[in-house]
Amino acid sequence: MNMTAVCLTPVFPLRTLKGMDVHFTPDVEAKLNALATATGRAADEFVQDALAGYLEELAQVRSMLDSRYDDIKSGQVKPIDGEAFFERLRQREEALLKKKPSPQ
Repeated sequence: MNMTAVCLTPVFPLRTLKGMDVHFTPDVEAKLNALATATGRAADEFVQDALAGYLEELAQVRSMLDSRYDDIKSGQVKPIDGEAFFERLRQREEALLKKKPSPQ
């Protein structure tokens, strides 16, 4: 029986991720190594998990800021002056403190 191998998917050069060197300060590296030793997990797993979490959070913040910016640009939300906001906040706090009975 004569069989011929046929590739069903086109052959493209695959992009592969290469290793990356990450440099830490000695104190951060010591903490990372201590955590790895204490838990039995590899230090690179902690770095991978931490970075993945950071990037996810960064994407969420970016999405929220983009959405808020779009709301301001469209006129759905009116921007407020930061100084005026904090002045009103300070005044409200002072008014609440004046209403609060003093401890005796």
